[in-house]
Order: sequence, then C-alpha cells, then structure tokens
Amino acid sequence: MTINERARRVILDLAVTLDGFIEGPNGEIDWCIMDPDMGFTDFLNQIDTILYGRKSYDSWGQYIPNNDDSEADKEIWKLVHSKKKYVFSRTQEGIEENVTFIKDNIVEEVTKLRKKPGKGIWLYGGASLITSFINLGLVDEFRLSVHPVVLGEGKPLFIDIKERVNLRLVETKRFSSGVVQLCYHLNEG
Repeated sequence: MTINERARRVILDLAVTLDGFIEGPNGEIDWCIMDPDMGFTDFLNQIDTILYGRKSYDSWGQYIPNNDDSEADKEIWKLVHSKKKYVFSRTQEGIEENVTFIKDNIVEEVTKLRKKPGKGIWLYGGASLITSFINLGLVDEFRLSVHPVVLGEGKPLFIDIKERVNLRLVETKRFSSGVVQLCYHLNEG
C-alpha cells in the first residue's frame, strides 16, 4: 500500500442494552430504538461491505420488510441489501448473488478485504463472530449504541474475550430517545 492508501476499517456497530446484552433471552430485539436522528442511513452510506456470521445472515441477511413497515425502514433495508456481504460459516460455502461465504482463514480473508479499495466494513455479527474478530485483533472501531433498558438476561455482547483491548473514546452522541452512542478506536500505543 502506498502512503496515500489506507486500509479499510472494520467497524463493529450495534445496539446494546445498558446491562450489556445484544438480544433478550429468546432472541428478542424489541427494545432496539431506531429514531431518525440517530443517522443510521449516514452510517450505511459510509460502508460498502457487511460481515455476518451464518446465524445472523440467516436471520437478517435477506430480511424483507413487511408492507406495513415505514418507508424509512424499507429504505434502510434497501440500502443494507445493496452492500457486498461476506458470511463466515463452517457449514455453508460458495457464492450467492452479492454474497461470499468464508469457511476459514479469517485473518487472511479480512486482510484481503481491507486492502481492496472501498468504504468501511461493517462487522454486523453475531456474538461468536464478534468474539473471534476481537480476539484476532480485527476490529478497528467500536460503535455501541447503548439503549435505555435493562433486560437482566439475554445474549451478552462480549464473551470469551482472551486479552484486554484498550480503547480510546473518539465520539459520544446523545439522542432524544435516550440512546447514547459511544465510538471507540483501538488505543494504539
């Protein structure tokens, strides 16, 4: 890479409850607020690639909004589906339209992706893929939207992290819904 070229950033952007859960005990995400002032469309315009685990892809990778969903929700999903998708799976292989399945060699595959020209790369999840990426040092930016709810139980955001990850707060946003977005970069040094 030349001096003028920068590796694309892998961005973990997700919603989390105040007590650190990304889903309720039955997989529910009904607590997740999507108000317009959060600028999710702006985020989607900053990326061109989405990384999924197989379960997350099965649930959300091909999601089609209902006819009675808002036009804003339909536009968001249209934008999500316009991105190149990579699915990390031990069982699924091959290529579908706009989707590539990756079975192994995570570090090598992500390194190749980061060197390609383009925009940011969204690490969508799920939890085990997020854990793998953190443990392999592949997350450049953590954008956590903390929602004003305590679930008490569910799927935790961080599990089985092998080493400390030092971060530097670079931005904080507060929204009228009560959501607070925290943006961290790796603390290099």
